[in-house]
Amino acid sequence: MTTLPVTPAFNEKTGVATLTFNRPEVLNAIDVPMAQAFHHAVKDLAGKPGLRCVVLTGAGRAFMAGGDVASMSGSPVQAREAVNGMLDALIPAILKLRAMDAPVIAGVKGAAAGAGLSLALMADLIVAEESARFLIAYNGIGTVPDCGGTWFLPHKIGSARATEMMMLGRTLTAIEAKQWGLVTEVSPQGEFDKTLAAVVHRVANGPTKAFGAFRRLVDDASGSPLEAHLEAERQAFLKATESADFAEGVSAFLAKRPAAFSGK
Repeated sequence: MTTLPVTPAFNEKTGVATLTFNRPEVLNAIDVPMAQAFHHAVKDLAGKPGLRCVVLTGAGRAFMAGGDVASMSGSPVQAREAVNGMLDALIPAILKLRAMDAPVIAGVKGAAAGAGLSLALMADLIVAEESARFLIAYNGIGTVPDCGGTWFLPHKIGSARATEMMMLGRTLTAIEAKQWGLVTEVSPQGEFDKTLAAVVHRVANGPTKAFGAFRRLVDDASGSPLEAHLEAERQAFLKATESADFAEGVSAFLAKRPAAFSGK
């Protein structure tokens, strides 16, 4: 039996939907099939009667370790095809989730890196296990965040701290992420499921339509529209794939060695 790269579940009694990133053998690194599966799952939820809350989580040891860098290796043309293939699915999925009334909660164990960080940030609330780690990671391959990372991160923790994470490659522990305002709740080791369930229960039993209206008001007050910003990120990412630093970053990542960037 084929395992879906994103496993959906919906509890009709509670109105809680769970979307699980399910490539644990690669720490749920996202590739085009996973991005498309995510978009398909979100589209299914958009018309779901009784939806009260959406939970995003990852199978195995990580929430998501970022994009599948191997799929971006080779020529700039191959990188562009891989990036566009993912973003063609991820951008509409993000916009659909943000347009819903149902709150979105990210349950993070292990790493939320690169696209994984962006998708966690896209959620309204983040519940993290004590051992979770949060990092931008895009600086390691010589490009910019996508999936709304450069829109959500400064809005949540401020531009100075977002710049520190990008330019200094700072990794935040779950405790630091909570102190910075990125994480809502930190669970002790071994109590993650219980902590996440408590937050989900509280939110799922709240005024769902009011929550949706609140999110849209906050998003509209944030300056540039998210939809326009997601496309601007895409163009900046694609431009970066033409650089020598991107080629070096991808090569270094795959070889598990430090990158030697030239600034070109």
